[in-house]
Amino acid sequence: MKLLCIGNSGQVARALREKSAARGIECQFSGRPDTDLTDPESLRLALDQMRADIIINAAAYTHVDGAESDREEAFAVNAEGPKHLAELCKERGLPLIHLSTDYVFNASSDQPLNETDPIDGVNVYGQSKAAGEAFVRDTLDAHFILRTSWVYSPFGANFVKTMLRLAAERGAAAVVDDQIGAPTCALDIADAILDIAAHLDQAPTHVPFGTYHYAAAGYVSWADLAAYVFELYEAETGCKIGLKRIPSSDYPTPAARPRNSRLDTQKITDTFGIHPKDWKISVKQTVDRLLAERVSGS
Repeated sequence: MKLLCIGNSGQVARALREKSAARGIECQFSGRPDTDLTDPESLRLALDQMRADIIINAAAYTHVDGAESDREEAFAVNAEGPKHLAELCKERGLPLIHLSTDYVFNASSDQPLNETDPIDGVNVYGQSKAAGEAFVRDTLDAHFILRTSWVYSPFGANFVKTMLRLAAERGAAAVVDDQIGAPTCALDIADAILDIAAHLDQAPTHVPFGTYHYAAAGYVSWADLAAYVFELYEAETGCKIGLKRIPSSDYPTPAARPRNSRLDTQKITDTFGIHPKDWKISVKQTVDRLLAERVSGS
């Protein structure tokens, strides 16, 4: 099995690099500037040169607030880009694993959202990702759309790393307490992708393509997540961190955020036997790793 990941610097791409190496799976990576979702010819060259069996799209425009004023670029990358990639995969008979997001929803209920619930992106980013999903579905039968939520990791910029920085620099933070979801580690997402790829490799004619949700088990607010990160930081350093819980109205942003980001993951468990871990497990592993790297200077 030979994989090609479009994208090489984002959290999931970097997690895939680490996890595929650990599992002995051949996975190549190609991203900007060589391979660009907005440049169909660069995508064509990547697929033809690397000759993979399965394509993974981990590239995206992810600046949620920036998308509000940069709608054209967000749609070029998140909607038109996946369309071009799906067309090229169809020409070559290649399956595509495409990453998406909880931001395609704008649900006001407190119930977990399943794969067939209505889509109504709450912001430009979510709308662009929803359009990308639709293009992939309409273009390529052999697709997996994997929606996830609240991604963090030891890599790049993310909420967990920001909370650790604020703990060290300020000793306090004010965090929104009325948006609910599941913090999901990119390393766990990478494992789920590789598990799906393995199923596809072993039984290519019997894998049920379609849309799946993958997120950590359990639901919390951003403030709950911050509280747990601070608890782990305090246990390691002995420094008490202050936390102020605030409503979304006290933290206005250019892009609205969904209040309900709960994703029902039963389908991916029933289909592939993938059981998401409790959110606290991977948060602790990530915080421990980041604090150890800080001490070692790596």
